[in-house]
Amino acid sequence: MKKETFLAFVALFLLTLTSVVYALEETTKTVTIAEQKADITGDRELDTILLKGVPYQDETDYLKQIFLEVSASNGTAYTIPLESGAKASFQLVDMNDDGVKDLFSSVQTGGSGGIVLSYLHSLKDNVLVDLPVPDPVEIDSHFLNGYQAEIKIKQTGKTYRFLLKDRKSYYKKLGLYYKGKLNEPTELMVNSYHSLKPITLKDGKLGLKGVQRVAGIANADTIAYVESTWAYLNGKWKLDNVKVLEKDQ
Repeated sequence: MKKETFLAFVALFLLTLTSVVYALEETTKTVTIAEQKADITGDRELDTILLKGVPYQDETDYLKQIFLEVSASNGTAYTIPLESGAKASFQLVDMNDDGVKDLFSSVQTGGSGGIVLSYLHSLKDNVLVDLPVPDPVEIDSHFLNGYQAEIKIKQTGKTYRFLLKDRKSYYKKLGLYYKGKLNEPTELMVNSYHSLKPITLKDGKLGLKGVQRVAGIANADTIAYVESTWAYLNGKWKLDNVKVLEKDQ
């Protein structure tokens, strides 16, 4: 191959590659989910908060990228990446009680589990700090003979038992029980947070309320919900209260 012909081929290849990259960039669409203006740095000036997402081309109800963009009043820009998911939202709440509102954002992961991922960020004095959110309540769980189930909350030591005879035929059909006895030891499905939201606690301060689903052999086989409330004290989350609710309540 002559030198001139080779160079022309290389130039054509690079041009084609550039066109493909440009075309891909053109099809990447960023959508704004929510926008709000508020002082979240403490300088008494308005900052702009944008919640954005990038959907899949063939699945517009799911976002492959989700992130917060903050344009502070002093000209500084911040990008806070979140996990991908089906839906996202944010609230402005002074969760750490420092006099400046924080960013509390949530992402619904989608699917039958109904799991929500939550994030808490502070931008006081234009310093981005990733604050923790409380871990889900630790729960030991298992089925019992006689079409029953039991859970134990590790933090409180309390045990709760559930009668499941209304699911007798369903469990027998799946081979979980035989003549009322378990075929083998089986744990329940204890999910992470189904929801986690800011609430006002009894002392008037802000806290968080989480809800976890406890299911039998599938997420649709809901047995109970565990509600937990949390107070933020000295930079750490303290469990305030736990309530267990049966599905039909």
